[in-house]
Amino acid sequence: MTAEQIVLLGGLWLDGSAWTGVESELGKRGRHAVPVTLPGQGDGNSSATLADQVTAVLAAVDAEPGGSVVVGHSVACTLAWLAADARPGRVAKVVLIGGFPVSDGQPYADFFEITDGVMPFPGWEPFDGADAADLDEQARRTFAAAAIPVPEGVARGVVRLTDERRFDVPVVVVCPEFTAAQAREWIAEGEAPELARAKHVDLVDIDSGHWPMVTRPAELATILATV
Repeated sequence: MTAEQIVLLGGLWLDGSAWTGVESELGKRGRHAVPVTLPGQGDGNSSATLADQVTAVLAAVDAEPGGSVVVGHSVACTLAWLAADARPGRVAKVVLIGGFPVSDGQPYADFFEITDGVMPFPGWEPFDGADAADLDEQARRTFAAAAIPVPEGVARGVVRLTDERRFDVPVVVVCPEFTAAQAREWIAEGEAPELARAKHVDLVDIDSGHWPMVTRPAELATILATV
């Protein structure tokens, strides 16, 4: 299947504007990008659920009958995989940036403290090291100021995967703060069971921290345009 569009899904605390640089760079390469502002992450809906986010992603996929590459960043790797599960005939390829999809029955992103019904950005301490190594102090302040608290109904939503045809959809894992060799080892050791069952998995390194759409938009766009 050829893909007519590239659907871009940001991880926690990000809205569609996180992809502005990548979208511009993809346009220069003749590719049509569709950044999705997920419910609860930029539309002011603090009561949004994981199901609402899946619905928004599928709406973007369904809008292009010619097929889509669906790109998930960080925890949104699971959202991209949910799209492949729900639309195995429309998703031409899944690209996972800096993460792996969780399995059926697992919580989507229950990682940090929930306060007043949302999961705020927890500050930079949990991301010390390779994750944020290429973000200077100004970039960190800008990121933190723009970070959108994620609704509890999203973070603690339960993932449901039902169609084994998802394993036929080709996958590309883009490896930022970890290497392709490390990712391959984790998959082999069973730490990414969904990918262990996928029939076509390629791994690509990118020299960046956890947010290459912010720090390496041109390099990331080149990868996305050629996968």
